[in-house]
Amino acid sequence: MKYCILTTGLAIAACSIAQPALAATGNVTFNGTVAAICTLVVTNGSGTMTVSPGLQSLSSHNAGGVAGTITATTTGNVAISIGAPTAITIPPADVTPITWAPTYSVAGAHTVAETGASSNLSTPGVDTVTVHLTGTKTGSDIFAAGNYSATVTVTCQ
Repeated sequence: MKYCILTTGLAIAACSIAQPALAATGNVTFNGTVAAICTLVVTNGSGTMTVSPGLQSLSSHNAGGVAGTITATTTGNVAISIGAPTAITIPPADVTPITWAPTYSVAGAHTVAETGASSNLSTPGVDTVTVHLTGTKTGSDIFAAGNYSATVTVTCQ
C-alpha cells in the first residue's frame, strides 16, 4: 500500500517508494487411518453337492460337485472363518442323521489350505475363497432321493 504524507509545506514523496509485501505462510497437516477391513463378493453363490457311489456322502468334493467361490479383499490384520450350515433342507424320506462339514481354502495374496477353522490374513491383498460343503452318513445309513440344500456363511473381520 502507498501513503503520501504532507508536513508543514514540505511534500515528502514517500508514496513513490514501493514497499515489499509481507509473505504469510500456513501449514496444513493431513492424517488418515485405514481400519483393518475385509470385503467379500460372492462370485459363485451356487455350489453343487453330488452323492458318492456308496450314497453315504453328499459333497461338492464328489465327482460333478461344484464349490462356491467368494473374492475377499483385505487391508490385512483380519481373520476369515466359516460358519456351520444354516437353512438346511432335506427330503422328508431322509430320516437318519447327517453330519455337515463346511470347509474353505484361500488362494491369491494369501494361501490357506482347506480347513474349517479360522485363519488370519495378516497382509493386504485379494484372494479367492473356495467353499465346500459335505454331508455324511454313518453305519449303514444312506442318503434318500430328493433335494438337499444348505447355506454356508463366510465371515471376514
